[in-house]
Amino acid sequence: MTATERAQLIARYKAGYAEVVRALDGITPAELDWKPAPSEWTAREVVHHLADSEMIAAVRLRRILMEGDAQLWPYDPDALAVRLTYAERSLETAMALFRSVRDCTAELLDRMTEADWAKAGMPTPSGEYSTARWLRGYGVHAHEHADQIRANRTAFRRQASTSAPR
Repeated sequence: MTATERAQLIARYKAGYAEVVRALDGITPAELDWKPAPSEWTAREVVHHLADSEMIAAVRLRRILMEGDAQLWPYDPDALAVRLTYAERSLETAMALFRSVRDCTAELLDRMTEADWAKAGMPTPSGEYSTARWLRGYGVHAHEHADQIRANRTAFRRQASTSAPR
């Protein structure tokens, strides 16, 4: 990863929370809890996923930086959504957690050295999990889910307009 690519991804990472806030702007309670399909998430569930995955990502990055061969555990986002009752929990609390962890990790990203950017954790089936790979994945993660929230809202409005009495 070049220094320019890294700087762009760090900037995108830092802008992720604001992008989710924009995606949620003006959301109605019905839009927030509308499920596009049985196996898909509501906007509320997406936000809780962001909060939980942000914590996991923060720990992953710190373990890579601190341990020579960090063992990074996998997680099942769908299982977390069910077990941790995403559909029933506060949006505000999840957003506060997402923001706080992201802000703290952004400070760390700004202080990482070239040696830090060369570190890697345990090998995975798709290759070694490095700090650069971490940034490639999490740099765009919030933006991808902001797009998912927008798509949910668009589909909700489309569905609501076609089912409204004429």
